[in-house]
Amino acid sequence: MNALAFPSVADPEVSHTEMANAIRFLAIDAVERARSGHPGMPMGMADVATVLFSRFLKFDAADPNWPDRDRFVLSAGHGSMLLYALLHLTGHEGVTIEQLKAFRQWGSKTPGHPEYGHTPGVETTTGPLGQGVATAVGMALAERLMNARFGDDLVDHFTYVIAGDGCLMEGVSHEAISLAGHLGLGRLIVLFDDNQISIDGATSLSCSDDQLARFKASGWDVCRIDGHDPQAVEEAIAQARASARPSLIACRTVIGFGAPNRQGSEKAHGAPLGAEEVAATRSALGWSHEPFHVPAPVLAKWLSAGSRGGAARRAWIARSRHACTNGRSPFHDALNRKLPCSYSDAIEALRVRLADERPNIATRQASQRVVDVIAQVLPNLLGGSADLTHSNLTKAKSQTEIGPGRFGGSYVHYGVREHGMAAAMNGIALHGGFIPYGGTFLTFADYSRPAIRLAALMGVRVVHVMTHDSIGLGEDGPTHQPVEHLAALRAIPNLLVFRPADPIETAEAWDCALRSETSPSVLCLSRQAVPVFREHAAGVNRVARGAYVAAEPMGSRDVTLIATGTEVSIALEAAKLLMERGIATAVVSAPCFELFRQQSRDYQLDVLGKAPRIGIEAAVEGDWARWLGDTGEFVGMKGFGASAPAETLYREFGITPTAVAEVAKRAVERAQHSRAMRAC
Repeated sequence: MNALAFPSVADPEVSHTEMANAIRFLAIDAVERARSGHPGMPMGMADVATVLFSRFLKFDAADPNWPDRDRFVLSAGHGSMLLYALLHLTGHEGVTIEQLKAFRQWGSKTPGHPEYGHTPGVETTTGPLGQGVATAVGMALAERLMNARFGDDLVDHFTYVIAGDGCLMEGVSHEAISLAGHLGLGRLIVLFDDNQISIDGATSLSCSDDQLARFKASGWDVCRIDGHDPQAVEEAIAQARASARPSLIACRTVIGFGAPNRQGSEKAHGAPLGAEEVAATRSALGWSHEPFHVPAPVLAKWLSAGSRGGAARRAWIARSRHACTNGRSPFHDALNRKLPCSYSDAIEALRVRLADERPNIATRQASQRVVDVIAQVLPNLLGGSADLTHSNLTKAKSQTEIGPGRFGGSYVHYGVREHGMAAAMNGIALHGGFIPYGGTFLTFADYSRPAIRLAALMGVRVVHVMTHDSIGLGEDGPTHQPVEHLAALRAIPNLLVFRPADPIETAEAWDCALRSETSPSVLCLSRQAVPVFREHAAGVNRVARGAYVAAEPMGSRDVTLIATGTEVSIALEAAKLLMERGIATAVVSAPCFELFRQQSRDYQLDVLGKAPRIGIEAAVEGDWARWLGDTGEFVGMKGFGASAPAETLYREFGITPTAVAEVAKRAVERAQHSRAMRAC
């Protein structure tokens, strides 16, 4: 590996300063035109970005998805015009000058913060500070894991991050840098925009951390440089590339560099400079060109930087073709988002076995059986847990552990770092080559939520295995008993929240999660055992419909009981009590509201029926009213739980077959009375 990835483009007529100023003024002009945005960071980091993109970053603008490209993450996503300017200047298709002029406008490819899948060349959605750093750790880990499997010829790239003071203040950054340092992710290089300014003013108002000492304590190589000295930047990046450790380069910069009256202050951070200050900045930096105009020689040099990786990409394509055996390539299979045929056969065989054996086990134990099976047929399945492996039951018997210098395994011990784990899984999924899943308790979804939300926004396939899903965990008490978490997770668009009711549903929920290529999933699993309540339906995944009729009376219904998870067995017992009283009762299992919402209106009505509906879930009501209607009732939690055995808690909180039957009986009586009144 050479110290410099690419030689500089010989052109004495175009200087580094001119290339950097092109970035600065495209950012200034776009923010000015939009009348909103953040010009200060792009102006301050333009020198660093110019060195990185013109001398080191391995990419080809003609193919921004080339698998062996270097990854660049703008963790300080508010400075998005830095990235958009770079993408435009290097020739990424679609990032035109017209798109820069449409910065932050409806329908443009240049939204206020970078969005994955929306703009070519954007590797991840950033904006919530710290997320980019933590996501990049996952990308860097995925690179090392893929390299261990397929070698330098196919996988040999770096992950670069530009992060600001705010990124490093956020707590997730500590989790991320600790994990990266522990694993020794030497292909990860963070360029810290050390401008000592935050929105409120000087960072000294709220922070006196020695960031270099902090990173060094976590096992990183660190250095501090003048971020406006291109030679110093070049030397620091070259040194970092040669290190076996992750590297932090603290680039001392001036926010709003070049703006005579705003540089170095918070006034340059998050608002347009204004016409007078823009004119003064043009004069100060010697940029006399009209807004959005980049001189032809400068643009040509940038376009040369954007195409110089073409030869490396073509050489890589040739090498990758040699990796094929009998027309198949394990490397390309890993990158393929589709599940192999062997997976379908394995999950179907497991469903049959569970239906035959009918084990009375917790759904977390059923999940472990699923993982044991699918790990055998999905070599790109990457598991992990936030220090709860033996509680979450997330490790397959066949999986080996990943550790410092040991990247051939398929199981990550993330430590007590739920947020960092969730963000890293996003990065692993975005990098490609793996389907990541990770475990923790459902009550700790609050720690993971910001990264889960970004996964949903980006539409990436990650699977969160969250066990101990209700008051049913018992004696640990209300701190660990999730009551509001199901409602909170269901509120996130494009997130599939599963709460399976028995081992067969657990296998089917896993199947849905793995087949959902554009949605993340949360599997909410029980600590307590549940019986298998349904027969196997060959080839039919009933969970995929979101809800279905688990028990139907003869003739018309008097009432419908709708439940999720462990409460389905309570509903089935309550139905027996009601049927003994002559009340025709249907039971609906609703393992995934999101999938049920996607079904046709006719299917929903067939499942829900016209009779009064009773919802049963050991959680707060949330959006249950949508499914229960005006005459429905909800049996669940109205507040926090308590410390006691699970059986006691269900009895004391009124979530029992007898209590459900009484609520249902009253609902039926009210409906009968209402019909009688209408008849009069």
